[in-house]
Amino acid sequence: MARIDRRVLSNFDWPLFALALVLAAMGLGNLVSATHAGSVPGELSSEVQRQLVAIAIGGLALVALVLVDYRRLERLAIPIYIASCLLVASTLVLAPMHRGSQSWLMYGPIRMQPSEFAKIGLVLALSRSFQLHPPTEIRRLRDLWRPGLIIAIPVGLIVLQRDMGVAVLTLLIGATYLPFVQIRWRAWASVGAAGAMALVGIWLFALQGYQRTRIVDFLEPGRDPLASGYQVIQSRIAIGSGGMFGKGWLEGTQTQLRFLPTQHTDFIFSVIAEEWGFAGTAVVLGLYLTLLLWGLLVARRSRDAFGSMIAVGVVGILFWPAMINIAMVIGLFPVIGVALPLFSYGGSAMIAALVAMGLLLSVSMRRYMF
Repeated sequence: MARIDRRVLSNFDWPLFALALVLAAMGLGNLVSATHAGSVPGELSSEVQRQLVAIAIGGLALVALVLVDYRRLERLAIPIYIASCLLVASTLVLAPMHRGSQSWLMYGPIRMQPSEFAKIGLVLALSRSFQLHPPTEIRRLRDLWRPGLIIAIPVGLIVLQRDMGVAVLTLLIGATYLPFVQIRWRAWASVGAAGAMALVGIWLFALQGYQRTRIVDFLEPGRDPLASGYQVIQSRIAIGSGGMFGKGWLEGTQTQLRFLPTQHTDFIFSVIAEEWGFAGTAVVLGLYLTLLLWGLLVARRSRDAFGSMIAVGVVGILFWPAMINIAMVIGLFPVIGVALPLFSYGGSAMIAALVAMGLLLSVSMRRYMF
């Protein structure tokens, strides 16, 4: 039996672990409230029970990654990336159409969203690529062909799933590394022009009707308040009704009367705001900000490029969905079905978030072990 290096425990990043633990615990308590109205009195809802299972699985994965030196993943980065892409591709054949997309693999009671795990594979592959070809040495757009190809494959597969929200999110996670390259702003201007043309093409040929409706509703939510604009309007009502200190746990009227059909997933932040008010949301946002800044500090302190790039990627995995979800529920971004990390209901998302935290902890702990 392999022995565990004592330095693993002595260098364990307890503050980082505590941040993840507190956010997950707060998210679980919030989920209990969000699903309380539809549950059997005295029992946890089925969503909470499944979330507990996901936390247990993700926690085991986190512990495993803490005990394994992240540098061993360097030679496995590309195989993990390929496996994650194949898993996403399998949905195009095996997954049923659900709410307009083919994103979920289902086997009896077991459901899995492979695109959540593709983010982990993407970060590992990009970290490996940038270790061999440091971003500070990238000075021309054509030098981005390697990371561009690595990002394009999973994003393209997710687009074929017709899950545009997750496709945009995956693209943004890949773009997290762009501030580190040395490409001049004039080149980015041409990229911006090409991107604008691509957006026009996506609007005309790629988006489904309901996706266009969501974007129009974002621009004018009051045009159809009882149908397509209903969720955003009710979300704003819930957030505003929380006031400074909120109505209390299990006391939110918008939440307990289930005015928001997806309050346990996409609109979980509305539940926080209604029950805990501005003060509660400020605490949650402060915890997220601390977690993200800590991740950047881990990236800075890492002794090798692979670990540093992993930490940057994990920050992207946590930052972009948190920013988009919060902007979505307050009406500053279209509703595209992005979960709030460690809070929203979703087994695959929870496991992937805890795996990402395990990677970050592994990098943080081993900066003293070179």
